[in-house]
Amino acid sequence: MIKKMSPSESEYDIPAKNCYRMVILGSTKVGKTAIVSRFLNSRFEEQYTPTIEDFHRKLYSIKGDVYQLDVLDTSGNHPFPAMRRLSILTGDVFILVFSLDNRASFQEVQRLKRQIFETKSCLKNKTKEHVDVPLVICGNKSDREMHREVQPEDIEQLLAGEEKCAYFEISAKRNENVDKMFQTLFTMAKLPHEMSPDLHRKVSVQYCADMLHRKSVKSKKLKDSGDAFGIVAPFARRPSVHSDLLYIKEKAVGGGGGKEKERCSIS
Repeated sequence: MIKKMSPSESEYDIPAKNCYRMVILGSTKVGKTAIVSRFLNSRFEEQYTPTIEDFHRKLYSIKGDVYQLDVLDTSGNHPFPAMRRLSILTGDVFILVFSLDNRASFQEVQRLKRQIFETKSCLKNKTKEHVDVPLVICGNKSDREMHREVQPEDIEQLLAGEEKCAYFEISAKRNENVDKMFQTLFTMAKLPHEMSPDLHRKVSVQYCADMLHRKSVKSKKLKDSGDAFGIVAPFARRPSVHSDLLYIKEKAVGGGGGKEKERCSIS
């Protein structure tokens, strides 16, 4: 799990065990950014803008605990294979996106799925041993059924024997199955299902800052422990490559054991 925060957020003192990174991968023009926009802002942008790499951060208060979710929206062109590998190594949960009207994008998801499991296995014990990675595959653009190029039997073959891999056909444009997809992903990762965009209140920046800071100062849960709210952190910056490499090195040599840092550290 990611243990990095920007200086402006460090005062919230979020435990490292509550800090995660979600990585979205797939070919160009399949709707990765549209899915992220639905997740963060409940909006859909008609105009297409190529993504190089976008980083977002969302902060939550759920049942009295504070969580940080970093969201990495990757480029579909992957001009730098080393950066893609780094994104996989530092990711905790993954969304692989293809377009139902583009078979080539489906084939790219097949390659990405293999790469994720192989890369995570190597990080774990230097072997190709299978590891469980919370992963959801999305066939986007279900609103273009008439132009479908990927058939159900192709998808069944891709998912065969994978218990830790779910599949959803969604439409980011019509907001169909998007919330259900996120709920399933967070459940697979053993994260609070309230992280899903339809299961928590959206609040103002000031309200969120006040409430999170109050929890940090008091170091105890609020009385309204059943409440859940979240906000997109303004001016969030992607942790540096150096920070990510240090994190991977620590994870590889320490294996998550020993005396792990107890708080999200400043990048």
